[in-house]
Amino acid sequence: MRVGIEVGGTFTDLVAVDRGEVRVIKVPSTPRSPDIGAFNALGAAGIPAEAVTDLVHGSTVATNAILERRGADIASIATRGFRDILFMQRHDRRRIYDLHYAKPAPPVRRRDCFEVAERIGADGTVIQSLDEAEVARELLPALAAGGYRAVAICLLSAYASPAHEMRLKELIAAALPGLTIAASHEVAPEFREYERASTTALSAYVQPVIDGYLSRFETTLAGAGFRGHFSVMQSNGGRMPAAAMRRNAISALLSGPAAGVVGAIRQAARSGRGNLVTFDMGGTSTDVSLVQNGEAALAAETEVDGLPIRTPVLDIVTVGAGGGSLVWIDDGGMLRVGPRSAGAEPGPACYGRGGTQPTVTDAHVVRGTIRPDAFLGGGMSLDADAAHRAFEDVARRLGTDIRGAAAAAIRLAVANIVRAMQLVSTERGRDPRDYALLPFGGAGPLLATEIAEELGIREILVPPNPGVISALGLLSADYVKVRGATRRLALDEGTPSAIAADCARLRAATEAEFAELGLTGPLEPSLELDMRFIGQAFEIPVTVDPAAVAGLSAADLAERFAEEHRRVYLHGGEPGRKVELVGLRFGLRRRLDALPEVRERAAELARPATAEVVTGGATVQARLADAATLGIGEVVRGPALIEGYSSTTWVPPGWGGARDAAGNMLLRKEG
Repeated sequence: MRVGIEVGGTFTDLVAVDRGEVRVIKVPSTPRSPDIGAFNALGAAGIPAEAVTDLVHGSTVATNAILERRGADIASIATRGFRDILFMQRHDRRRIYDLHYAKPAPPVRRRDCFEVAERIGADGTVIQSLDEAEVARELLPALAAGGYRAVAICLLSAYASPAHEMRLKELIAAALPGLTIAASHEVAPEFREYERASTTALSAYVQPVIDGYLSRFETTLAGAGFRGHFSVMQSNGGRMPAAAMRRNAISALLSGPAAGVVGAIRQAARSGRGNLVTFDMGGTSTDVSLVQNGEAALAAETEVDGLPIRTPVLDIVTVGAGGGSLVWIDDGGMLRVGPRSAGAEPGPACYGRGGTQPTVTDAHVVRGTIRPDAFLGGGMSLDADAAHRAFEDVARRLGTDIRGAAAAAIRLAVANIVRAMQLVSTERGRDPRDYALLPFGGAGPLLATEIAEELGIREILVPPNPGVISALGLLSADYVKVRGATRRLALDEGTPSAIAADCARLRAATEAEFAELGLTGPLEPSLELDMRFIGQAFEIPVTVDPAAVAGLSAADLAERFAEEHRRVYLHGGEPGRKVELVGLRFGLRRRLDALPEVRERAAELARPATAEVVTGGATVQARLADAATLGIGEVVRGPALIEGYSSTTWVPPGWGGARDAAGNMLLRKEG
């Protein structure tokens, strides 16, 4: 039995595959102890731990530790003269009109930042040797007295030569064996000093939290008789054994959103769709990503709470517009949606758990696109009166009725999501009209048609069980490891062979790690080069076949870079302008067997023929269809609500579609 458990902000989702049979379940999350929600899901599904052979887990534990500042007490060590790099940051100002603007606070106090005497040049040469006597005399006693749980080491130019960081780590580990140590050459061996320092500090900050969480999880599993493989999802769209997360917890930062993209790609491939805009609207936020030819793009860097994290992640943009996002009026009298959320506790007002503020979910209840008796297949009844009461104050302040206020909130949520989609499509040089929209998450299919109309997207692909696609993605994920490296080279005829040598080095290190973790079998390599015109400040990723890179010429690489530059900026640069390589990312993938076909979970509830829905300022009678019994090829025309266990799909007037042989619902605008 293979089981995927994804812990979200509002619900914890489980998908289990047992000898070809697929089971799904959703239970409320337990934000204070996410592992409890995971085991509640196993219990609700009736799955004994000893029966599970492969368990894959994704959660927001690392992200929440940063957002809520609940990480470990850490110390930071830098080269002498660079103690304040985490506080100086970059010379930018995110909100130029905010008189009270302050840069994001790093996860370490200034008094806990230390310096060591040493210096390595950008070319890796030693300018000043590490003063080990000073380390023993001053640094080690200070660390011992500080009561720290972890330490972050980020020495200048360690990406070019890690010798001093390696030696300093040895000295600290020998003197303070219980201390967690994060060194930049292991966490983020790439240039740009502040980003590398921030990533290393955050890795040290969350590592003890992840270690503790995984230890509790593994202990509970072992006590329940679990003897299978336990893996954790990474931000790069691949899984790794839990043991690997103890070395670099920062790689699991965005595991939930990444799992959703992987699940969406796998399910869309069954219908022959490889170009997608994925749209995951859960309880707390919405994550969007663009998929080209069945592959999601990797970004070299992301941010959490304004702090940069330089680690390979799927190119996902997140906005605070989930089902639980609060609807409120700001000081200027403007309607706002998010980023604050009702979360799992107390949740939307309609959940009946003490929430009184209106949310997007409450707006759907008011509009009629969520029927209180059909939520979670009838397994959870909603309080429609509470949803209406929650919107009374918003409606009064806007000078409209409750239904008008709810409709305005939904329109604003749509606008926020559309802007996020433009960030991953048009601002990346891609036209969203050339892609299919794939909505998932509990709230995604409710807004899909409105978003598609705003972007001019002509086809929507709604997968079966859309509310648990992230959990399905956990099971669909291959084992993946991506290593980055800085390589500053002006493009010439020697560059391809230098790249090939770097690939060989990174491949050897990655294969050794796979072997140590017991991951055997064929491995598929991948390679992305970061290139730019000499004089540019930032680079463009260029995908290259690692097996063929040694046979390419400098002109071949320059032309591939020019093509990508042209796609993003609409021009390929000035003729003859010199190009340079600044870094690369090499990955290895161990593919797993494909999952069986996933069908909708049947709901046990009586369903009338129609229901009232407010759309376009009018009330219409919408057909009610059961997602589990909808036949292949059976046409559904709007207005209609297709109700499933984990989500409801709203088909407005003028739209229609049918379920295909893969179980996906294909919706198109008619006429």
